[in-house]
Amino acid sequence: MKLYGITLDDISASILAPDTTQSEGSKLVALRKFRNKFSGYPLKVVYEESAEDVLIITVCPLKKKVWR
Repeated sequence: MKLYGITLDDISASILAPDTTQSEGSKLVALRKFRNKFSGYPLKVVYEESAEDVLIITVCPLKKKVWR
């Protein structure tokens, strides 16, 4: 997170209001573009939800500006 300047607010915003979501088995993937952040690349958050917690697995800006 420090390398890319990702904050907890960025992660929360991506999970709560994603531009798009996908599922990969039991994992969920949230993608969200931020204006003037991450050089125009969308932020990818991979996480798992349980009854009481959200486990963040990985967070990084995508290398492509457009995703499927």
